[in-house]
Amino acid sequence: MERDICIVGILVDERANHAPEVQRVLTEYGSRILSRNGIPDPGRQRGIITLTMQATDSERQSLEDDLKKINGVSVKSFCLANAIE
Repeated sequence: MERDICIVGILVDERANHAPEVQRVLTEYGSRILSRNGIPDPGRQRGIITLTMQATDSERQSLEDDLKKINGVSVKSFCLANAIE
């Protein structure tokens, strides 16, 4: 099974309201997440999370789909290269 290195950008509006549900989804996919960086934007009540993942296309797409089901969450991703296993 081929896994790519992918970058996933997540914008969370009203982060105080949506953060627990976002965290639940990220925990579910935790075995595929290599790194995570979060930046709050206190003036606008939103947050930005960037993930580096090693995942198949279907695993990455499932993560994106689950996050997009959360009101106020936007997701974009791109893959860089095939990972070596």
